[in-house]
Amino acid sequence: MEQEMIGKFIAACRKEKGLTQMQLAEKLNITNRAVSKWETGKSMPDVSLMLDLCDILGINVNELLSGERITMEDYQKRAEENLMELQAKKEKAQGELESIMKILIVIFSSFFVLNMILNYFFPEIYFNNLLGLLSGSVAVILLIRWFKKNYEIKLR
Repeated sequence: MEQEMIGKFIAACRKEKGLTQMQLAEKLNITNRAVSKWETGKSMPDVSLMLDLCDILGINVNELLSGERITMEDYQKRAEENLMELQAKKEKAQGELESIMKILIVIFSSFFVLNMILNYFFPEIYFNNLLGLLSGSVAVILLIRWFKKNYEIKLR
């Protein structure tokens, strides 16, 4: 799915229907700026709007995601390609989220260890206790969420 190609397709379909960006936006209860962003390839329509958008433009979702009209012979092939591309994007986003979660766990765990060290050498500083409690708590919460998600641990 190439956003620019999809955007040009949306613009062409809108013009075929004799609609302005403002008119299309009003029918979808969004701003004309959103329509402009779609048509320039800067963003994609929200999933919640796709069916209504397709209905207004007289196309189907597969054609929208392909950025072109699809003949019946090519329909199945294009549907499969679109589904595979969406799955790949979902897996990439999940991988990025997983990486962020790991980084946060390392950061908050490091804060906790650093706090324990500071607490050992400077026990009179009360701020260290609060920082340690906060960073340790966040690290534990993140670890529990990560383990629960990745290892399907059932917490009672």
